[in-house]
Amino acid sequence: MDTFLLVFAALFPVVNPPGTALVFLSLTKKASVDARRVLARRVAVNAFFVMALSLLVGAFILKLYGISIPVLRVAGGIVVAVAGWQLLNEGSSKAIDKSPEPGRKIDYSSQAFYPLTLPLTTGPGTIAVMISLGLSRSAYSNHAADLRFFLAGLFATIAMAVLIYVCFAFSNWIERVLGRGGTEIAVRLSAFILFCLGVQIIWTGASDLLSIVVAH
Repeated sequence: MDTFLLVFAALFPVVNPPGTALVFLSLTKKASVDARRVLARRVAVNAFFVMALSLLVGAFILKLYGISIPVLRVAGGIVVAVAGWQLLNEGSSKAIDKSPEPGRKIDYSSQAFYPLTLPLTTGPGTIAVMISLGLSRSAYSNHAADLRFFLAGLFATIAMAVLIYVCFAFSNWIERVLGRGGTEIAVRLSAFILFCLGVQIIWTGASDLLSIVVAH
């Protein structure tokens, strides 16, 4: 239970399902409610696999390619910051102004993994958190404790994936409550927070890299 709460508490502020749902709603403005819920389910499943694989084999993959966590944070933070900046400038107007041609539907399914899952929902910050948690398993001295750690971590990622689905699938309710003007403001605020999160990830990674340089 302690591990479950630790992983869930570490993931929630980074993933931020309620806030990210507003961005998801803006990017899927022309989708029907049913299509948005199907897409939300796909994003939630994709997010689960990203989080689970980062926890289980993320450290091994980074070691295989010689990539350090600070470098991952800097590179991923740039991606998140750029996405937040673009959305901050466009808001939800892009989806409203650029209406599809008559008789032509937007293929949202092709966007299920990129950009809706990665980097919007489970970006480099989430991956870095999960890899860091996966590295902490070295504190356990036996395989039984190690297995319990991973099982608790997987249950926490399942709970987070379910929360992502609920927030995304019913994101249209937020629009009904806030109205178009309120939703636009909320999207802009979420985009600004996304941009700040990207800058924070870059700063954290850069600080770690500078500390390594200074130490040597």
